Amino acid sequence: MRIALLGGTGDIGQGLALRFARDTDHEVLIGSRDPEKAREAVDDYEAELEERGVDANIKGFKNGMAADRSDIVVLSVPPYHVGDTIESVEDSLDAETILVTPAVGMKGDEDGLHYHPPGTGSVTELVAERAPDEVPVVGAFHNLAADALSNLDNDLDLDTLLVADDDDAKETLRNLTNEIEGLRALDVGPLANAAEVESVTPLVINIAKYNADLHDVGVKFQ
Repeated sequence: MRIALLGGTGDIGQGLALRFARDTDHEVLIGSRDPEKAREAVDDYEAELEERGVDANIKGFKNGMAADRSDIVVLSVPPYHVGDTIESVEDSLDAETILVTPAVGMKGDEDGLHYHPPGTGSVTELVAERAPDEVPVVGAFHNLAADALSNLDNDLDLDTLLVADDDDAKETLRNLTNEIEGLRALDVGPLANAAEVESVTPLVINIAKYNADLHDVGVKFQ
């Protein structure tokens, strides 16, 4: 498959790009509003992987071109950019494209971070509302620390929670996710359950904030 990471030059995009490129045989496309920025990120990712003996299959494009060429499109952008990003690539999305969102609405104060969902109830549901009707949406990768993902010296032993109304799309993403070494995908049901999943993210960040020995916190269910 081809996996497009729109906003793939950012923290979560970098981590997913490196893990997909190292641990799977799928082609990874880095998308950005600025194609030159995407290509620069590709050079950096390929250089890091080459140092580890990995011949990576990564290419950089403008967001729309990356989406048009892909089977799975990950919106690795901040929550306040998901609507604009979908609008900019919607002509490249269809029923054969799985649209994935890891974004979480949060706001911070001196005590820490707090869950701050949009009026739709969750960012995942907002993405589903803004995406073309025929495009299946999956919420995934919400509770993963970007630093833990992008540091390939860090061995993962984490779960990521999936929500979707389309069972086939969810199963495709579950299988893809499980190809990443040390990452396990768990089914949490339909999109209506996205708020419960997203709200875990500020919790794990606050745990990291208040516990110096738990820098890259994630979730693992036994």
